[in-house]
Amino acid sequence: MTSEQSLRGKICLVTGATSGIGKVTATALAAREAEVVIVGRNAQKTQAAAQQIRTETGNDSVNFLLADFSDLGRVRDLAAAFKKQYSRLDILVNNAGAYFNTRRKTSYGVEATFLVNHLAPFLLTNLLLEPIQNSAPARIVNVSSNAHHNGTMDFNDLGFKRFYFGFWAYARSKLANILFTYELSRRLDGSGVTVNALHPGTVATDIFSTDFSIFGPALKWIVGWSALTPEQGADNTTYLASSPDVEGVTGNYFVKREAVASAPISYDEKLARQLWEVSEMLTSHRLS
Repeated sequence: MTSEQSLRGKICLVTGATSGIGKVTATALAAREAEVVIVGRNAQKTQAAAQQIRTETGNDSVNFLLADFSDLGRVRDLAAAFKKQYSRLDILVNNAGAYFNTRRKTSYGVEATFLVNHLAPFLLTNLLLEPIQNSAPARIVNVSSNAHHNGTMDFNDLGFKRFYFGFWAYARSKLANILFTYELSRRLDGSGVTVNALHPGTVATDIFSTDFSIFGPALKWIVGWSALTPEQGADNTTYLASSPDVEGVTGNYFVKREAVASAPISYDEKLARQLWEVSEMLTSHRLS
């Protein structure tokens, strides 16, 4: 079999799938005959994306659900809506993310980048573990970034109250993605569920349109000169979600389809456990 073997009978959930890497990933999985559920914030845009994927792939089993990852109540609603319709989940792709150029306070005691990029997928994944484990062998794929190499974890200031710089907040959230990936992999050891993280490469996507005012489109255009296309950036995600080459492979960080070393701090198991406990507290969720 090749890495493009059929996924017929598999159920996939892809967050942040109305554009960019997420949409390309969802399209690739649908083209492999999987039943795909995409998640977006805007109803009209998400419905249109689902219809476009159906048209492009000839796969009518592409559906959508809505959630705003800046509101954990909406994340809970998303998980409940999914479990109401499906008893299984073979592939979960945590792709949704954001970059905020200015500090945004939230009611959860963290700034918005950490909320959207870490706490929301942390909560969603835990809420969906039952249907995921029901589908073993199953896969969880977390989209991180090489920005995690610049990340630090200060549990006394997750809101960046002392000083805020957008890239530092983003780097922290991407480090959290990898710490979460490794810790979840350890906790699911022997369950048949694999958990891996990845760096998609520098991709010119709509993440640059968030909170950059009139400069967002210009920044996306500048980055686009040297950046990967969304199709190139999604290759790693699609590979981890679908390829038989990584069947049973878990607890790794991938760049260009290769497992590579992540930042030394990301292997700190004590830090990962502390992050897990803090994340449980902030989301008011306990994993039994």
